[in-house]
Amino acid sequence: MHATTEPAPANGTRRIDHWFAHYSDDHRNPANQRIHVFAVPAIVWSVMALLWCIPAPGTLFAQGIWAGVAMVAASAFYLRASRPLAAGLIPLFVLGALGCAWIASTFGVRTLLATGIAVFVVAWIAQFIGHRVEGRRPSFLTDLVYLMIGPAWVLAKLYRRLGIRY
Repeated sequence: MHATTEPAPANGTRRIDHWFAHYSDDHRNPANQRIHVFAVPAIVWSVMALLWCIPAPGTLFAQGIWAGVAMVAASAFYLRASRPLAAGLIPLFVLGALGCAWIASTFGVRTLLATGIAVFVVAWIAQFIGHRVEGRRPSFLTDLVYLMIGPAWVLAKLYRRLGIRY
């Protein structure tokens, strides 16, 4: 059964913990976990960069508007799932957006687009190599919600190391 269609866990477990448990089942190999720690944030940034490059004619905030819309939607998802994780992810979104804005204004939108494509491709190749090592399919092939869980899972690993509750 897919995580998004399953009822909320009855044993008092929060939905985010439920998703993390399923996600962790597909990410037990230490090499795959290390790859994800770098590749997942790279993918998040690359998607932001690619969205940044889509023009929105007729708007005051044309450049970056689609990345902004995606960041707001993702932030709403994370706020609902875990406020402490959202408190960590939202500033990372802002930093990513500032990076996109800087690259676009300094080197041009074409450079941002080329960089976003390159990072996206390399990071996904790394992800699939990690899953090949793991011997398991990526979680998002089971349920697309895991595309959103990946960044939170990576941040939760850092939180656990730092003793921060999420």
